[in-house]
Amino acid sequence: MNVVTTINELRDHINSLKSEQKSIGFVATMGALHKGHLSLMERAKQENDVLVTSIFVNPLQFGPAEDYEMYPRSLEKDRKLAQSQKTDILFAPVVDEMYPRPMFNEVNVISGTDVLCGKSRPGHFNGVATVVLKLFQLVQPNNAYFGQKDAQQVAIIKNLVKDFNIPVHVVACETMREEDGLAISSRNIYLSDKERLQAAFLYESLQRVMRRIEEGITDSQLLEKEMNVFLKKHTDAPIDYAQILSFPELKTIDKIAGSIIIAGAVQFTKARLIDNILLHVNEMEGGNKYVSYYDEI
Repeated sequence: MNVVTTINELRDHINSLKSEQKSIGFVATMGALHKGHLSLMERAKQENDVLVTSIFVNPLQFGPAEDYEMYPRSLEKDRKLAQSQKTDILFAPVVDEMYPRPMFNEVNVISGTDVLCGKSRPGHFNGVATVVLKLFQLVQPNNAYFGQKDAQQVAIIKNLVKDFNIPVHVVACETMREEDGLAISSRNIYLSDKERLQAAFLYESLQRVMRRIEEGITDSQLLEKEMNVFLKKHTDAPIDYAQILSFPELKTIDKIAGSIIIAGAVQFTKARLIDNILLHVNEMEGGNKYVSYYDEI
């Protein structure tokens, strides 16, 4: 595995791979690697000739009151984990390498940011889209792999690729979970023992909504209210959002139909947790509902 810290060195490697017509699979991370990241790397390695993984804690996507300085950093451990997944190139730049001067331009995401995480994190997805565009330009991957847990992020990146005609196929991969259903996240380490027990109820709240939809309930406002009540009953964490939206448009809906996202976020003392379920809902004869997991984001 080649560990690369400069853009010039990365470009040399990428130019060589392109000259050999090697397909490149790319996994962008902020480090603190866990099973979710490793599953993305495993799939990328299976489907491409070369795996490039990046580790970069991107300051542009953190707000002034957010945890940029506290975000977990463990480069040596991450290097070993990336190597265990047969990463060919590990790109781990410092901030001054990615942003050697104040940015004169940035991506302005104009749709899909006024809901879910974007509503309470103004500017966050501009920072995400800007760094992803930079990384796509540098790595020039054929395929880029992202986790479904950050479904809003995936939708925005897919729209970025489409809007700017970037020749990258964005692949969304299933959320990796603990035994009790909690989505694996770098921020889980900040949960107290009590919070860790309560955190599993976030996924349970999503599943309850899914079951209600299977029963034929189509009133999205009613289901959102039930989800809020459930979370307030079973956790002490303030609720950031509990929403049902069309997907990938991320528009509010009155009636459950078609492809949707059921999403929730709660703020524990030192960790903000998010989760979602994607469904496709079809109406059948007699008013019954057919519900399937929506795999292609």
